[in-house]
Amino acid sequence: MFRYWDGRSWSASTTSNPYVGPPATAPASGPPAGGAQGGGRSGGGPSGSGGPGRRSPVGWILAGVGALVVGALVVTGVLLLRNLDAAPPDQDPEMNPSNSAAIQCPATPSQTPTPIPDTGSDRVVSGHLSYPRLAPPFSTPEPDSRTPFGRDVRSQVAPVEKSADGTSSWVAGVLIARLLAGDGFYGPQQGAAVVAQCIVGKFYGDNPVDRKDLRNQATTIDGHPGWIIEMHLTFDIPGIQAKGETATIVVVDTGSADGEAGLFYSSIPDNAPQFSEPAKQALAALRVS
Repeated sequence: MFRYWDGRSWSASTTSNPYVGPPATAPASGPPAGGAQGGGRSGGGPSGSGGPGRRSPVGWILAGVGALVVGALVVTGVLLLRNLDAAPPDQDPEMNPSNSAAIQCPATPSQTPTPIPDTGSDRVVSGHLSYPRLAPPFSTPEPDSRTPFGRDVRSQVAPVEKSADGTSSWVAGVLIARLLAGDGFYGPQQGAAVVAQCIVGKFYGDNPVDRKDLRNQATTIDGHPGWIIEMHLTFDIPGIQAKGETATIVVVDTGSADGEAGLFYSSIPDNAPQFSEPAKQALAALRVS
């Protein structure tokens, strides 16, 4: 939860959405911000004057329970705040990934990602995770800006359906990516749950999607703890022959000191079962370096 800091004191009210305006009620008196200097959200929140020649941080700031704990994490130039004393997701309903209202899926970037040079390597690598490169008709590894919370995404796709102009309109795909602890994940189980929910909510536009989990359990990848969610999705999208597909999400604790995890994701349309085995082989051959 967040409390509002007006440059002098904290609000009595709290919110789970730091993007709303200041509370209507007068802030309750409180201690000076102390270590919270600079704890404002990058690029947002009203500004205020804290004295001659100095700006005081103003806006909604993450508040701990019992005592204020503000952790500032800079990830790709964006200042993020984490509550270091927050309860684990299974104890705190506000942070439970099963609570859709608590999950803020990232917006789709407006710019096209930079193409990946084809080095001809026999493995596709992102961060500490890699899998054997899939043979044609899967494409060469390419970036994907849609993957929720994914960084340095490496994706291979195979065409399943084509539109009237001959371009691919639906594909089977396998990808890997980096997930950073600064994105708010507590571990593989919570990370997999968040990514799964955001994929269902973002990859299919405004079309309704029904989800049935086939597997949702702990797993081990190359000796490292992970979590796998295998789900069958059904939908009815205009212009698309496929009415469902099987999606597999694996989040791996790579053991890195910076808290980075690895993400594996595959989606195989029901009308392209020939691509199921290559996706399973890629998953079985995941390696952590």
